[in-house]
Amino acid sequence: MSRDIDFLHPYFLGPNAENAQVFEELLVEFVRDHAYWRRNFHPEDGPSVPASAPNKDAYADFVARMKTELYALSSELKRAVPFFHPRYIGHMTADLLLPGLIARLVTTLYNPNNVSEEGAPVTLEKELEAGRQLCGMVGYPTNETADVCAWGHLTSGGTVANYEALWNFRAVKFYGVALQAAAATLDFDPPAVGPAAKPLSAYSQWQLVNLSLAEMIELRRAVASAFQEDRGPRAFPQFAAAVAAERIETLGNAGFFLKHRDLKAPRVLVSASTHYSWEKGMKVLGLGTANLIKVDVDGHMRLDPARLTGCLTDSFEAEIPVLAVVGVLGTTEFGTIDPIHEILDLRTRWREHGCDYGVHVDAAWGGYLATLFRNPDRTLRERSEMRKHYKHFPSPAVHSSFQALSEVDSITVDPHKMGYVPYSAGAFLARDRRVVDFVTQKAAYVFDLGGSEAAVPIGEKLHNLGQYILEGSKPGAAAASVYVTHKVLPLHREGFGRLLAQTIKACESFYEQILELADRVKHKVRVVMPFEPDTNLVCVAFNPADNTSLAAMNRYSRALFEHMKVDPLQPLQVKSFIASYTSLLCDTLAEDQHARILDELGIDHATFTSLPEPSKGEADHVFILRHTLMNPWLLSEREDGRNYIDRYVRYLEELIVRTASEPVPATTE
Repeated sequence: MSRDIDFLHPYFLGPNAENAQVFEELLVEFVRDHAYWRRNFHPEDGPSVPASAPNKDAYADFVARMKTELYALSSELKRAVPFFHPRYIGHMTADLLLPGLIARLVTTLYNPNNVSEEGAPVTLEKELEAGRQLCGMVGYPTNETADVCAWGHLTSGGTVANYEALWNFRAVKFYGVALQAAAATLDFDPPAVGPAAKPLSAYSQWQLVNLSLAEMIELRRAVASAFQEDRGPRAFPQFAAAVAAERIETLGNAGFFLKHRDLKAPRVLVSASTHYSWEKGMKVLGLGTANLIKVDVDGHMRLDPARLTGCLTDSFEAEIPVLAVVGVLGTTEFGTIDPIHEILDLRTRWREHGCDYGVHVDAAWGGYLATLFRNPDRTLRERSEMRKHYKHFPSPAVHSSFQALSEVDSITVDPHKMGYVPYSAGAFLARDRRVVDFVTQKAAYVFDLGGSEAAVPIGEKLHNLGQYILEGSKPGAAAASVYVTHKVLPLHREGFGRLLAQTIKACESFYEQILELADRVKHKVRVVMPFEPDTNLVCVAFNPADNTSLAAMNRYSRALFEHMKVDPLQPLQVKSFIASYTSLLCDTLAEDQHARILDELGIDHATFTSLPEPSKGEADHVFILRHTLMNPWLLSEREDGRNYIDRYVRYLEELIVRTASEPVPATTE
């Protein structure tokens, strides 16, 4: 075994359940502890299930039926995907860290509901602390006494966290317009308010929808204070009701824009390679997918700043509000990192022209890699120091993007991906927790603030969590899982970073071995990595050396993948390795990028079409194998001295050479 990964030995249950004894001992101990807690809550009540109950036929029948179904389930689960094993290099999941796994199972016995402190006095605080831990990981400010302090909470996954980002941005973007309209209905026009220090009525709607979060907070406070001074505290509920009646959340998108006809529906600008959840989010919030503008990517599948500049210019010149620009920190298809620093630089320039937008980073996949960039004291590591430990990572662009995380407005992170905790556990992080006052909800039967909401410190208000998030009931067990994992493995280079460093090293080893493989088999098969890896995910394309047809190449690649995909009709053990695939679609790449990739593969450009016509076969995409190299054991050496990367590349070489000599499957029309 490779000695430099010995530290991993106690982290996981293990590919061969090597730590089963520790796992079992802890589970039994905590189940017994839970039973003791139940018995001693009010021991004077006595048992509700009599000692004679097991002797009854109905009792025995129920237990028998329960065992039958559980044994059947356990049997069927043996056909589940073996994510835990280093022979699995497909999707974004791997073995589970023992601290999080055990914390999840143990806390489930208590079944806390983190919607509020009433339902989860222990795990709600764990969730808010897990949010603070993640905020510290990305460099957000976490000083509770400062005006700007970050906050975060868990979601069911990255999709809901992305929805929440849009929800927050929309609430802030159009609040000023509602505030102005409400003041007009009350015949109130405070002088010298907001960043321009002028009457509220003097702001144009275009100015109001281009205020930053900090400016909107300033305007809101100034107008509220002026109203209370003018009309007195008793009149304030009337003002609050008037503002609520004018908000987009009350009127709906259609009603709001019909009332404010000079305003146009906002756009959201995202990378062309972004996750499909953004299209779903635009539908869910009624913003419309027509207003989701997909910005072209460059040759590395990263958002192209020049194309983003063009999209922003088109929007602002037409006075179309930009709700947000979304950068991706590790695309789920290709693992690439968008230039977050350049997105922020563009916003700084546009602010000088009176135009503003939110910046959200979808770091569902790559967020935890921030631990590699963070010292124990939370300072950022210099790239020159990091490069001493890797062959290629991080590139200057990747380092700059992680450095810029601390300045974006909000971030999505998925602990259930590279955090190695059980599903479901996503997370939403906001740089300034004051944003929650724009999305607050009321539910009297759950939330009782016991007085004026404004008088309650924001940290306290967040204990009524369900009031400030999209979801309602949520498992406290997920919060316990994430919190305990972060306590055992702190979110910096000497904690969690040690684990993720192994995945980057596995990726670098894989990258170099694929280059060597490509040279060895070049006379039989072209092996191409369409773009360099930014994270621990590598895509590889294959084409028989004498083939120029994209459709034929895709059929060959699919035949190759048949040897590595999960087949429910076959035992899993017949697969030597399990991988996944993705596709490069014609409309996600610029023409010059098509040309480069097709040339490297030896494909005739004329065979690549954006129309999936039957006559064209499989010519509307480039089929590629996707390798997610997050399993912690990939670099562990076996008895023959080879690790799993070595073994997979050798297997791949045998497979592609053998299949290259076989007839390419015919097209199915």
